[in-house]
Amino acid sequence: MTETSSKARLEVRQAVPKDVSAIAALIRRVYVDLPPYTFGEIRGQLNNYPEGCFVAKLDGKLVGYCASMRVPANLALKQHTWDEITGNGFGSRHKPNGEWLYGYEMCVDPKVRGTRIGRRLYEERRALAERLELTGIAFGGRMPNLSRHWRKVDGPQDYIAKVQEGKLHDPVLRFQLANGFEPIGVLKGYLPEDTKSKAFAAHLVWRNPYIDTDKPKKFRVPRDVEQVRIATCQLQARAVKDYDEFMRGIEYFVDVAADYEADFILFPELFTLPLLSIADQELSSQESIEALSAYTPRIKKALSKMALEFNINIIGGSHPTRMEDGDIHNVAYVCLRDGSIHEQEKIHPTPNEDYWWNIKGGDSIDAIQTDCGPIGVLICYDSEFPELARRLVDEGARIIFVPFCTDSRQGYMRVRYCAQARAIENQCFVVMSGNVGNLPNVGNMDIQYAQSCILTPCDFPFARDGIAAEASENVETLTISDVNLADLSWARAEGTVRNLADRRFDLYRIEWDDQVGKDPTAATKIDDAAGGKPLGSKALGGG
Repeated sequence: MTETSSKARLEVRQAVPKDVSAIAALIRRVYVDLPPYTFGEIRGQLNNYPEGCFVAKLDGKLVGYCASMRVPANLALKQHTWDEITGNGFGSRHKPNGEWLYGYEMCVDPKVRGTRIGRRLYEERRALAERLELTGIAFGGRMPNLSRHWRKVDGPQDYIAKVQEGKLHDPVLRFQLANGFEPIGVLKGYLPEDTKSKAFAAHLVWRNPYIDTDKPKKFRVPRDVEQVRIATCQLQARAVKDYDEFMRGIEYFVDVAADYEADFILFPELFTLPLLSIADQELSSQESIEALSAYTPRIKKALSKMALEFNINIIGGSHPTRMEDGDIHNVAYVCLRDGSIHEQEKIHPTPNEDYWWNIKGGDSIDAIQTDCGPIGVLICYDSEFPELARRLVDEGARIIFVPFCTDSRQGYMRVRYCAQARAIENQCFVVMSGNVGNLPNVGNMDIQYAQSCILTPCDFPFARDGIAAEASENVETLTISDVNLADLSWARAEGTVRNLADRRFDLYRIEWDDQVGKDPTAATKIDDAAGGKPLGSKALGGG
């Protein structure tokens, strides 16, 4: 007799980055009356504490999602808003040594309610809290029937009491009470968009019965090793006779970095400018842009091929590219060793790029998922705008790559000082790579100044002076260093200062307009923002 078995229909597991699109679609189906998450916010939730995010899939379709993070008692149990405690939805206030698990998202597809998906997700949370020996679970619970019964109660606290007594019905609050949560108060202004709950939330907790609350456990972040090897290429500008000669030079450095078993290699901003030396005479600004943009498909293909063959992630500096709408953008092509190609456009063209080369800024910036965790790219001038790096780190980036192209020491120091500041304020690693030398018959490469480096936060686990490694000034070289990503987790939880955790979300926040770029009418074009012809040469980049 032959035994047969069928495949399980329901799967509940930890969420992974490939779930982001399906989670976003689920959120839109569930919260038709609330603003949906952006992809960046969901990426942040998964990257900042992957162990606390779970999904449920029924017959292959994602039908449930919950997100949680660890926070200290003085945050979990005091008055707070949803924006404040979640870091504006990114889950970026996760603290690795927090003694409470805080649940800030729980949703189930309306079409499968009644199959106890929500209860299973709660069980995953509870199992996590018990396994880690956390004090308990806390969250702000919606009360969607509060507005309907508002005239029947004496405020939200009375409403909660009446639901507990069975005198009023609230499906969400009743479900939470049935799952062992008890109310400890009311959170005011918790989610202003939640008009059905009149912006109130029930402050709910579940206390771990296996923990002695009289002797709460103190958690420490282990000093683990999560090593990543980084190479930054300080590239000499030199004349080449053809495209193949140029690519042989790039492949040489990729090969050397791979021999040292580097995980990443970073090239400078506009590292492809030597291709302009192929022409017999100096080209005009417009001719140069057209000539470089024509190489874009070959550049992408070559870098992707190298990434696969040499088993290394390549951050391809940046390259001027004509976009589908006809505008020229300065684009970093990130070619990963799994064969995928990602693009990050420069958001802020410098006055020179705008005036002489008519380069336009991109409209979005996001962390890029790699086999070494999420990373970010800020092209030169972008490093001087702190809100961009903060967004990348909120999405989970622990390494930010800064390809740059500066013609003078002053320009270089602007980028260098800002890159160091980004490393400190975001408690992350920042890697810089620049061009050196000059090119005859290429008007935008008159002189170049660079000292490429790998920068760290300034705290005990890291290198003295916050510099893991740096190149000699103005010479072609490859600089390589190991960094320990686990040191960042320790510093963010137990460091001398804790910049990310200590942000005042009750006072300020950064809002990114995710609709810009999707609708051509949403962006406002600004001409001559620099107030006329910029000073100095026609050099691209410039920091």
